[in-house]
Formats: sequence, structure tokens, C-alpha cells
Amino acid sequence: ALQTYQTDPDMRKMVTQLYFYIMPVFNVDGYHFSWTNDRFWRKTRSKNMRFHCHGVDANRNWKVKWCDEGASLHPCDDTYCGPFPESEPEVKAVAHFLRKHRKQIKAYLSFHAYAQMLLYPYSYKYATIPNFNCVESAAYNAVNALQSAYGVRYRYGPASSTLYVSSGSSMDWAYKNGIPYAFAFELRDTGHFGFLLPETLIKPTCTETMLAVKNITLHLLKKCH
Repeated sequence: ALQTYQTDPDMRKMVTQLYFYIMPVFNVDGYHFSWTNDRFWRKTRSKNMRFHCHGVDANRNWKVKWCDEGASLHPCDDTYCGPFPESEPEVKAVAHFLRKHRKQIKAYLSFHAYAQMLLYPYSYKYATIPNFNCVESAAYNAVNALQSAYGVRYRYGPASSTLYVSSGSSMDWAYKNGIPYAFAFELRDTGHFGFLLPETLIKPTCTETMLAVKNITLHLLKKCH
């Protein structure tokens, strides 16, 4: 974005007219653990002394149909929802930030790995969101823009029917709290190779994903209703 600001009118328009809040890594401790111990680790690293298990699924810990379908009450499960909503400091901090700024925030994008999907609400139920036409249009154009880079095709649609039903997700929480465009990218897997991700794997994923994000952002500026 910064490199093309001077040469790309669309990028200049986006950066001039919108604020971007960027959190590079949401689950810092869990992400670090995935490099050192378990590549497929997905939870936080909070301790549960009773069961001697670590972590909560941070994307089941939000206060929206918390610990309903698609989440587990058992601390040792990968989809453990936690002892209560926002029990994890990571979730609590981001929820606080979003509450503080929700009147100004028009879109919430979260990035996960891996499945090659672009998802939108709802996750916790099979139902059509009120602004479906606008969100569906944004998703359709975004996956087409992404595919234009290297031919990688992403599936897109409501998370419940496109992936599976899950409760307590940040995407559903953002949408329920008045953010009209809430998306979750399930990025294609670039793999872990020791402590170095080869640039040949990172760069295509970053490039194509940036095209999708740019497309969604331009959609916001068109003010679809």
C-alpha cells in the first residue's frame, strides 16, 4: 500500500479517505507456540490448572451466541470457548477497541489459516444477513480480484454454510455490534519451514490477498446500501 501510494490513484483514494487500524498478530503467544512446538496450534496459551490444558479458541470466545453450536466446553478441545466470554486478554483488548470505535468502523477483516475461503456472517446460524446483497457483491468482486493475480480460486459465502457452524466468532460479534462489513479470510497455507518462510511462498499470498482487501475497501467507498 505504501509503495504504490504515489502511482495508484485507487490506493491514494483509500488511504486519504479512510483510517486503517492494523493488528499484525492477534494471538501472539499461540502463534509463537505454533513455530516452536505444534504447527497446527490454534488456541491461546492461557492455563487451566484443573485440566492441565492450555488455551482457549480465541474465535469462540466472543460474546455472540457464546459456547453454542460449534464450540466446546471442555478445556482440552481445540474449539474450547473459555470459562466465559472475553476471558482471554487478547479478545478482551480487541473487543474494547472495537466498542470504542464501532461508530466509525465500517469494515472488520480477520485473517486465519487455512482453507482458501472468504467468509461473512453468520457463523452461528443459517440465516441471511440484512445487507446480504452489498456484502455478497463485495465478496464476489474480492475473490475475483484475488484470482486475477495467480489463478487461485477462493470459495466465498456465509461462514455457516460455506465452512461450518461456529459460535462466538469475532466476525459475528463485529457484525452484531454495528460494523456492516465483517469478513474472515481463510488464507491458503504457506507452510512453516523451520523459522523461515520462503519469500517465494509468502509473496504470492500477500499480493493476492492485498488485491482482495483493496477491492473490499473500494466497495466501502461506493456506499452500497
